[in-house]
Amino acid sequence: MNNQVIEALKRARYRVLSSDQDLEDVYRLRYNCYRAEKSIPANERQMMTDPFDETPNCVHVAVEYDGEIFAAVRLHLLSQLSYASPTLEVFPEIMDDINLSKTALDSTRFVIDPAARKRRVPLHFLALRIPFLATMFYDIDLALAPVRAEHSAFYRRYLGYEIVSEPRSYPGLKKPIQLLTAKVREQRAAVLARTPVFGPVDEVPHANIAFPELAGIYPSFRIANPKAA
Repeated sequence: MNNQVIEALKRARYRVLSSDQDLEDVYRLRYNCYRAEKSIPANERQMMTDPFDETPNCVHVAVEYDGEIFAAVRLHLLSQLSYASPTLEVFPEIMDDINLSKTALDSTRFVIDPAARKRRVPLHFLALRIPFLATMFYDIDLALAPVRAEHSAFYRRYLGYEIVSEPRSYPGLKKPIQLLTAKVREQRAAVLARTPVFGPVDEVPHANIAFPELAGIYPSFRIANPKAA
């Protein structure tokens, strides 16, 4: 699998999105993905967005493959400077693990173009590199993964996550979501030993991500690994 991901990375690019047009493209991609799985109702705009897309601690990252956006992930950086997070709205008890001395990463709206799956490209690995590299760049204590129950086995096997809650209703989605978490610094060495491509790939320069520092929104002194940028 590592070799397949490396080959895919040679044709892929990661982009941190900020323009209205790029974000609208991602909102349409989300809509198509969630509609394909019958997880959301139809709407006239054919876009899927919510107020959390515009919070200051939010970072949108997309994966371009052969010049087209085929996958995207939404990240929320949590610290004493900002607790805005869709997952904390559903699982508020996790706040007990996020105190003034800890940081967390909430990864949501993980989408892959249904048409791209037919090309047999390991886009799920390319997309999952986004939150993993973000935990390195931002020196995260706790990673949150709100996922459907059928996806939890992948997160547990490859990324060392643990289930901390049974499935619950999630705003805007028809299917329930359960919460997994990972103490990422403790898990990182084991994850990279199993699947090295989740980390920085120096032989493919554009395989890494230019994450923003979010000055004033996230404690920049925690940013510890510029190689992941």
